[in-house]
Amino acid sequence: YGGIYGVGMAARCPPRMIVMSYTPPQNSDSSSTTQQQQQQQQHVVLCGKGVIYDTGGLALKPKTGMCGMKHDMGGSAGVLCGFRAAVQLNVSHKVTLVLAIVENAIGPESLRNDDILTMKSGRTVEINNTDAEGRLILADCVSYASTSLGDVDVILDMATLTGAVSITTGKKHAGILAKTQSMEERVFKAGLKSGDLVYPMLYAPELLKSEFASKVADMKNSVKDRGNAQASCAGHFIESHIDEDYKGDWVHVDMAGPDSKNERATGYGVALVLGLLDAPGFC
Repeated sequence: YGGIYGVGMAARCPPRMIVMSYTPPQNSDSSSTTQQQQQQQQHVVLCGKGVIYDTGGLALKPKTGMCGMKHDMGGSAGVLCGFRAAVQLNVSHKVTLVLAIVENAIGPESLRNDDILTMKSGRTVEINNTDAEGRLILADCVSYASTSLGDVDVILDMATLTGAVSITTGKKHAGILAKTQSMEERVFKAGLKSGDLVYPMLYAPELLKSEFASKVADMKNSVKDRGNAQASCAGHFIESHIDEDYKGDWVHVDMAGPDSKNERATGYGVALVLGLLDAPGFC
């Protein structure tokens, strides 16, 4: 878990990966559960970026740019509260929650630009921007989800990942990056019916992976050209750490735009999760 540990190792409170699971109750009357309903039941993994405060690390944010970085745990808050509500509503899907909780602090133990991390996936990452930390911790989460949780049908990661997403999809829509068209459509519809709006971003890993080229590691953690679909690139970085043998779906939700308004959190993400999980009585 080099990404989670590397980002959080300078903080007073050590980094953590938190895992919770929910299994839907078995219907005592098996005849009332149709074969179609059984086939529709999925194992959905919700991964959340939980940077409780983001100084930028040694690539320190400016004094005005750092204000509001208490909101950088919005992705983990969204999936955590969505998970809690889903359990209370007895959704029919099996759900696993994976949170990466860190503080991107500065100090003698801080991660440095030029350091190389070995990730949970086994891939190595050359750090060229310590302020591109969210993708590092989520990369470990999706790697864990795709290798250690048995049969998984859907991996969703949610994060306040990039400032660029507000340019891509605006401040009222999260940007989504989906592995398949069916997954993209499913999350888009969940956004419409829940009110947590989303809009698709460019999905083109074959065109964008060169942005992370490194001469000393498998990849860098930040792009070479910030004008080349930067928000999509960040999502593809996370995707590149999913196990190659994983056959399920994946979707990345960058909710840095709608996560907060007027210096307050909006609660974005909870309704989207419930919509995705077809929570009974919700929408």
